[in-house]
Amino acid sequence: MIYMELLIVLAAIFVGARVGGIGLGIFGMLGLGILVFGFGLPPGKAPIDVMLIIVAVITAAATLQAAGGLDYLVKVAEKILRRNPAMITFLAPVVCYFFTLFSGTGHIAYSLLPIISEIATDSKVRPERPLSISVIASQQAITASPISAATAALLSAELLGGKGITLGNILMVCIPATLIGVIVGAIAVNFIGVPLEKDPEYLRRVQEGLIKTDKDEKETLSPEQQKRAKLSVIIFLLGVLSIVLFGSIDALRPVFEIDHKKVTMEMTQIIEIVMMSTAGLMLIFSKADIGKAVKGSVFIAGMQAVIAIFGIAWMGDTYFNGNMEFFKSHIAEIVTAYPFLFAIALFVMSIFLFSQAATVRTLYPLGLLLGISPLALIAMFPAVNGYFFIPNYPTVVAAINFDRTGTTRIGKYVLNHSFQIPGFVATIVAIIVGYIIIAFM
Repeated sequence: MIYMELLIVLAAIFVGARVGGIGLGIFGMLGLGILVFGFGLPPGKAPIDVMLIIVAVITAAATLQAAGGLDYLVKVAEKILRRNPAMITFLAPVVCYFFTLFSGTGHIAYSLLPIISEIATDSKVRPERPLSISVIASQQAITASPISAATAALLSAELLGGKGITLGNILMVCIPATLIGVIVGAIAVNFIGVPLEKDPEYLRRVQEGLIKTDKDEKETLSPEQQKRAKLSVIIFLLGVLSIVLFGSIDALRPVFEIDHKKVTMEMTQIIEIVMMSTAGLMLIFSKADIGKAVKGSVFIAGMQAVIAIFGIAWMGDTYFNGNMEFFKSHIAEIVTAYPFLFAIALFVMSIFLFSQAATVRTLYPLGLLLGISPLALIAMFPAVNGYFFIPNYPTVVAAINFDRTGTTRIGKYVLNHSFQIPGFVATIVAIIVGYIIIAFM
């Protein structure tokens, strides 16, 4: 039965990818309906927080575009990239990596993906390259962040914290390991696909008028408009920076007393409030045209991403949670028989759980029980970043929808998508580098 359910999930992703646009969400929801009403699986958790984060971020990014800020960023980037356009493929993932590292959440990537896509498209760089590795970078950085839930779980007294491992030990291994993995991944994606101007899907969209390639068609901003555009960029970047600070410094986050307990405001709520407020400030000070914002490419792509995530992510959560006991028991049996396969088990389990922290809490007790060295378990930590494997994770789906050129895509066989190569390269390299580092500790 479980394999029939998996077939439904893969078929929904396949058909949705072929339809494109909101098709992923529609057919994801159709697949969810079959799983729930046909196979009797209880509905999983709908990705409401993720959807609201994307709505907030897209509102801010669309307002930035309407204010001329996105065009301004593109022009600045073009000057930097004129000599070496491929630079965006290296700069974008590094920026995503450090933003995630300091904020402790990969959701911050949503604010960067539309900008990366637009800059790459206008610079005639195949957007698939920087977008795919940027998504992977935001995942890898979670296992190097001192404030992520995954690191906190790993450092808990029940796991490595009780074995004499400190936060410094984890960061000493994971920051260089994952960063090197991301850089090597960025090198690898440079060999993916044909140049943008030779890509058949891109050429089809240009021919059908879906993408404008004539830069002269863009509005020439007056000095006053340029001033407002620059101001909108400053406001937007300050908004993103404030999210990083809130994620990095717990003391900045509001604390409320609820039922006589002190509760710290969650980062998801902070991101939503800050980004929507950022949009409001841009409307006030940059005098952005709100009507233009909802008609822009960023807003349209973002709303498509929300619908796609609604169906696909909910379907995936329903399938994996409905069969969790099966996955746990089978993976435990394999690892018990072959302890050296623990890193692979972590990778596989993360595919099913869609959470590094949940994977750590689920499998690391088994790793300790098997007598695996705590340092080796640190080196294996990046292996929990396997949820790019099936293309239904929100940041993956968002990146696909933000790419107007169609180069970032789900392949004919579903699993041959844009994120496999950078994901595997970054993860494998990070683990290898991690093992090299612990050899000197």
